[in-house]
Amino acid sequence: MNNKKTDYNSVMNRKGEIIKAALDLDYDQFELPGISFDYDSMMEKAGYSLEEVIKIQSQTNVGNTPMIEPDNINLLVKKLSKSGYGAKILIKDEAVNPSGSFKDRRASVSVYHAKKLGYEGVIAATSGNYGAAVASQANKRGLKCIIVQETYDSRGFGQPEIVEKGRACEAYGAEVHQLTVGPELFYVFLLLLEETGYFNASLYTPFGVAGIETLGYEVAMDVKNKYGKFPEAVVITHAGGGNVTGTTRGLLKADANDTKIIAASVDLTGLHMASDLDFNRKSFTTGHTGFGFPFATWPDRADVPRNAARALRYMDRYVTVTQGEVFYATEMLAQLEGIERGPAGNISLAAAVNIAQEMQEDNIIVVQETEYTGAGKHPTAQLTFAKKIGVEIYRGDPKENIPGKKIVIPEHPSQIRVKEVDLDRIRKSYIRNTLKNYNIKPQDLTEQDIDFLAEETNTNIKYIKDLLKEFEN
Repeated sequence: MNNKKTDYNSVMNRKGEIIKAALDLDYDQFELPGISFDYDSMMEKAGYSLEEVIKIQSQTNVGNTPMIEPDNINLLVKKLSKSGYGAKILIKDEAVNPSGSFKDRRASVSVYHAKKLGYEGVIAATSGNYGAAVASQANKRGLKCIIVQETYDSRGFGQPEIVEKGRACEAYGAEVHQLTVGPELFYVFLLLLEETGYFNASLYTPFGVAGIETLGYEVAMDVKNKYGKFPEAVVITHAGGGNVTGTTRGLLKADANDTKIIAASVDLTGLHMASDLDFNRKSFTTGHTGFGFPFATWPDRADVPRNAARALRYMDRYVTVTQGEVFYATEMLAQLEGIERGPAGNISLAAAVNIAQEMQEDNIIVVQETEYTGAGKHPTAQLTFAKKIGVEIYRGDPKENIPGKKIVIPEHPSQIRVKEVDLDRIRKSYIRNTLKNYNIKPQDLTEQDIDFLAEETNTNIKYIKDLLKEFEN
């Protein structure tokens, strides 16, 4: 008989043992002295090879998605660009995966691994596409599935995209627990893991990130096979970091070493993702700075001891776009190309429309994913809900956008403009968080620690040492 206490504090105090039992993965084997851990060994030993992942995904009809050339959008970009500029945009259409997004790649390996280890079912805590992906893959593998969603504010209002994704999870037969915003989510998630003994199909394990590597590999090879070269740039919607990490690792495995990695997020600066007041004012449940900034500056805030999604290791550039610009790009794709897709992938499309104008006309820039759309994910539903809760919506200059207060939809495509994120500032925040969380002084870091920080920040040893001198003063 289980006599363990189930109050909040007791469950939280057991989170380490609960997570370990739900993953059957000993992260201690990858820990090194000081602040470091062996990331490459974790990915190699705990994940799956690219060849193994391709085989796993082929069993459940995941991957091998089409690469689309949006001719009309490319004509528009050329008209907006100066002579000799206006790179060709290509779009990897991940919406044709079984549950409608690239998250099927992520879920496929986790669910396969759970089945291989003999777990009866899988659990995931997510308000997004990943829940539907886990539920879909669980069906294919004959496993039970529970999805825990943060859905409502204290008034019982549910953001339409989250409600839509909950419907999708239920359509795949998952047991869905819809909760209010706040600490309840992780508590219920842990409690269910302990009560059921199911596998933790976390977004942040090596299994999930390895599943995305096939996407990067396909992007590289699709372009190489058709155009005789790798793309000059790939734009990747950034939230928790798995998309950037997995895609880049796949590009590198295809030897696309010179392809620039551009992360893109919706600018929701000023909105707190765990705030009851702000929760429904964000219009986007993923791909926004409320996840993008925190996970870049401290990836180990995840529900596993060491997050396999470490986007800062792979970013060459990080940009943001506004809510209105993404909604405009979504309509652009539908009305110019006859392709209706959800907003998350179109974050990268909005960014690519502007960035392509900076690039020479013989260059190729890839929008690395699309997602399915549905009643709750559609811009009409999002904007209607935003207006209902008091957000001002109008056509104009997106510079006037204020997250949670104003959504300004461009009047002309020339008004789509990316905003640069200072990666040095993000790197400094990462190192500051490292020093704080490990309670260590800069002068006490070892050479091994400094090497690790250089890898984590995609820089070099001199950069880290110079930065640490600033923190000493």
